[in-house]
Amino acid sequence: MDLLKPNGANSCPLTPLTFLERAATAYADLPATIHGGAATRTWAETHIRCLRLASSIAGIGIGRGDVVSVVAPNIPAMYELHFAIPMSGAVINTINTRLDSRTISVMLRHGESKLLFVDYAFLGTVIGALSLFPSISDRPKVVLITEGNPPATVDEDTFYDTYESMVEKGDPVFNWIRPKSEWDPMTLNYTSGTTSSPKGVVHSHRSIFIITVDSLIDWAVPKHPVYLWTLPMFHSNGWSFTWGMAAVGGTNICLRKIEAADVYSSINRHHVTHLCGAPVILTMLSNLPTNNPLKHPVRFLTGGAPPPSSVLLRAEALGFIVSHGYGLTEVAGVVVSCAWKSKWNRLPATERARLKSRQGVRTIGLTKVDVVNPGTGLSVKRDGLTVGEVVLRGGCLMLGYLKDPVTTNRCMREDGWLYTGDVAVMHSDGYLEIKDRSKDIIITGGENVSSVEVESVLYSHPAVNEAAVVARPDGFWGETPCAFVSLRSGISPVPKEKEVIEFCRERLSHYMMPRTVVFETELPKTSTGKIQKFMLREKAKAMGSLPTSRL
Repeated sequence: MDLLKPNGANSCPLTPLTFLERAATAYADLPATIHGGAATRTWAETHIRCLRLASSIAGIGIGRGDVVSVVAPNIPAMYELHFAIPMSGAVINTINTRLDSRTISVMLRHGESKLLFVDYAFLGTVIGALSLFPSISDRPKVVLITEGNPPATVDEDTFYDTYESMVEKGDPVFNWIRPKSEWDPMTLNYTSGTTSSPKGVVHSHRSIFIITVDSLIDWAVPKHPVYLWTLPMFHSNGWSFTWGMAAVGGTNICLRKIEAADVYSSINRHHVTHLCGAPVILTMLSNLPTNNPLKHPVRFLTGGAPPPSSVLLRAEALGFIVSHGYGLTEVAGVVVSCAWKSKWNRLPATERARLKSRQGVRTIGLTKVDVVNPGTGLSVKRDGLTVGEVVLRGGCLMLGYLKDPVTTNRCMREDGWLYTGDVAVMHSDGYLEIKDRSKDIIITGGENVSSVEVESVLYSHPAVNEAAVVARPDGFWGETPCAFVSLRSGISPVPKEKEVIEFCRERLSHYMMPRTVVFETELPKTSTGKIQKFMLREKAKAMGSLPTSRL
């Protein structure tokens, strides 16, 4: 045994880019992308286009490890770039399309982006971002994705080419740049913007390979699914299902904009089988006034904040088979999921929804997950009550934060754990349940209040569409829960603040109920559907203290 060693035949670097090569052969004539009225592209065609594009990117001097950025919605070009950019040896950096020019400029400069692909709809924002660079020579060159629209007039010093021109000029038999090591960086993603200071998360070819395969297995994705892109591809690379659809020969249904009516129409027209998104997408779909039960079951994988049980019930009544998972940018996808037990099917619907809202157990690609006391590092009691911090260990973890070793070491500690900052409990059956982000816990009169628990009650109110709870200063208790809600359209009569507070009082311990309810037309969110609580915290803080608050 001791004489057996790794060699060139068995130690090839793991990379999900090989999924496309296989798809071009195994699924050659099957549809890869469908987008509106545009022609359907097969897997063989998609492979050739990615090789051509990778050739053109490498041909202009982009080298190994250089960052190439993309600002685009869920269109075929965005999908192809997930393969073409790393096939050129570069690191793909997809940027949130809802960010402003200043933030985009900060990200481009921090990542030292050399080339920038931008969809025509976001060109104005990107030009604004480039204008904030110290000098023209520091700017990345811009490639415009026109999608048949006339190219805009752009400064020649900035504008390099159009997307389709680069595809046409590229070599269809390009020998793409394979990673020297599976630890080579492949993606750069800036955290979602639920905090005010996003960080640059870098993942390797190895971690992306592991999370992609892991996600397909855990969600039990079969061969040839029809996948609707309601989850932005820029958000943690579409939780790695960008590469995953190539592995199983899926059909990618691309949507430029996510609107409930268009989602329903696409599901029925294309016989969609799978889609992903934040709980807000479930809320949007279940609250569409004209919606009818789906013609066929559709599997929906949701992540982010725990989906309220009331939303789960409405969505499943329409025909969505909802799975709930937990992940973060630092692990590139879902690493904890609510593994369903058949015996739970015999439980009442409300109890099934409660169980499904738990995050669950680790996926097979993760080595270990635990909930620990952040001070001692010891596991908390498995009683479903004692809170601690979620820690993770496994091969899908990030390499670290770009140019930020201090924060990397604070997060990935010497004890071998990634500390997530998420607060959770561990139940006696070994299932984990997220209670809150550590920064979202509200401490009122010395008692810890989980904003998630209060939000769950608010979502059960028949008039509430969206809800978010943050701390508001309080002259007596220090801080108390402040609820921001948007109401469902067509609701009559419209509830008043006092009525909503009383609704919560009947269902929560008194110290947990919101003392303030603010009605908003729409809550501020990232484009992935995560409510931006840091903005609501600032608004609650600006409201000032509640000097007379009492139980």
